[in-house]
Amino acid sequence: QVQLEDSGGGLVQAGGSLRLSCAAPGRTLRSYVMGWFRQAPGKEREFVAAITWHGGSTYYADSVKGRFTISRDVVANTVALQMNSLKPEDTAVYYCAATTEWRVVTEKRYPYWGQGTQVTVSS
Repeated sequence: QVQLEDSGGGLVQAGGSLRLSCAAPGRTLRSYVMGWFRQAPGKEREFVAAITWHGGSTYYADSVKGRFTISRDVVANTVALQMNSLKPEDTAVYYCAATTEWRVVTEKRYPYWGQGTQVTVSS
């Protein structure tokens, strides 16, 4: 069992930046692929980005490519999502998630989840 804690959400104006963080206190993340998902009101949860722990390979949804960057800190055992050039349509609850599979973008393939952090982008 992996318990994830995500944080860093907030309110920002369009064009601004936020950095989300995900930690797993007491548990190493080195066996996992770490991902970020988001869910806007009235919409399904959607894949945002993922990163392998070993090697740091990344994969992004087309909607965030070039604006968001996922990274991991192997010493601190954390994963971050740097979000730049934010748009109102990026408003959602963002979730950190973990899986042992690579290149999976459906939430069902991620067994472990954080509690979510709200990101609101005002126009």
